[in-house]
Amino acid sequence: MDDNWQRRAAAFARQYNLIHSPAAHVLDLAAEVGEVAKAVLLATDYGRRDLRLPSPAADGVENNLTNELGDALYSLLVLAEACGIDAGQALSAALDKYERRLDTRGEAGSE
Repeated sequence: MDDNWQRRAAAFARQYNLIHSPAAHVLDLAAEVGEVAKAVLLATDYGRRDLRLPSPAADGVENNLTNELGDALYSLLVLAEACGIDAGQALSAALDKYERRLDTRGEAGSE
């Protein structure tokens, strides 16, 4: 992850006085992830069809899933900032962990 993302999100949140307690940011993140799930449900007609989104090149077309993923990413980055965690380092550590699991067990999930 470009470590600039966290700095940009944190600067925005500070400018508009949007840095709160970690607990508030966890709840916000959970709400945003729920909105991502809802966008997928709607885009698939509740699982009745494959997920098809408008082409990014489509003139002026924004899709709800893109918007909701952006909101969730912002919420995650501001949560990391509120907790004093470097999101880039956290991602690197997670990727290393998954790689070790794949190398030793052939799967990334935890036991």
